[in-house]
Amino acid sequence: MLTARRLGKRYGEKRVLRRIDLAVPRGGFLVVTGPNGSGKTTLLRICAGLAQPTEGTIERAVQRAQVGYLGHEPLVYRELTALENLELYGRLYRIPERRERIGMLLERFGLWEARHDRVASYSRGMTQRLGLCRVLLHEPELLVLDEPYSALDEAGAELLDAQLAELGGESTFVLATHDPARVEPLASGRLALA
Repeated sequence: MLTARRLGKRYGEKRVLRRIDLAVPRGGFLVVTGPNGSGKTTLLRICAGLAQPTEGTIERAVQRAQVGYLGHEPLVYRELTALENLELYGRLYRIPERRERIGMLLERFGLWEARHDRVASYSRGMTQRLGLCRVLLHEPELLVLDEPYSALDEAGAELLDAQLAELGGESTFVLATHDPARVEPLASGRLALA
């Protein structure tokens, strides 16, 4: 599904990644760890196709429309409601029966009661939950998640645990975290950046 060979990334004189090799098979679950500034976000952006490496190669056996990416920003419109946000993304991805899918995700992530509220009124944790709904909406084959547990309370983290477990083996994951023990049971591979 995802293969990188001798992957490197520079920003001017600053080298962020050096000679990274990875292979994530279809249905695999790669956990990426490392301290702040080690290049986790850069690597995930390259895996998602949002940045290009300056060295090496990366191959994705999936079309861009089948990649779901959650970065540090949940990429939702604060002036829209949760329902309006997901309806917009549903139309962009041409999701059939999107209303049912949207309703199911909002219910699953505990946002159904707040679906008509503007995202600007949401807490950071609620916004993160909505970002997860956005990423999962089009049922991507490859999910690239950068610190998806960020800002989630324990209830939200447990909802995400259940969703990851449910999709395990079906979808392919590249997930960066500072808490690898949380996803250890799902991991099929690990990459520690220094």
